[in-house]
Amino acid sequence: MTTLHGDRVTLRPAGPADVDRLAAIRAAPEVHVRWQGEDLAAEIADDLDDPDLELLVVEHDGRVVGAIQWSEESDAMYRHAGMDLYLDPAVHGRGLGSDAVRTLARHLIDEVGHHRLVIDPAADNMAAIACYAKVGFQPVGVMRRYELGPDGTWHDGLLMDLLPEDLR
Repeated sequence: MTTLHGDRVTLRPAGPADVDRLAAIRAAPEVHVRWQGEDLAAEIADDLDDPDLELLVVEHDGRVVGAIQWSEESDAMYRHAGMDLYLDPAVHGRGLGSDAVRTLARHLIDEVGHHRLVIDPAADNMAAIACYAKVGFQPVGVMRRYELGPDGTWHDGLLMDLLPEDLR
């Protein structure tokens, strides 16, 4: 994976030196409520070793402000890529998330050759849904009782997808 440059962010492969900073971001209450986890550093280190996951740090002004990850379904009949993102709450609302998603989406379409991308925010995560819609992702449908929330109950997710012609 190479380094990708957006309008305002840089995406580069995450490495062991990034684990503590990413764990601190994931520990922030606004992020942790969505991403959860117990031993965040260990989970991030495991992600680095996962051959089916590409974990990239999101940098802005030379500083790590979050992570974006992607994986792919390689079966030729269903080939597509999925992505997910988290950012430091200190940079929320500045357009960095949409820039990161757009930058990765362009790479996955133009360089990797995917014809369809998916993302699945919590159905009540309006900020994430707006971020993804700004890039061109469109709602496909609600996945009922999709993820286990920190309160121990199942919560709905929203499946969104993006085709190359939707990318803004």
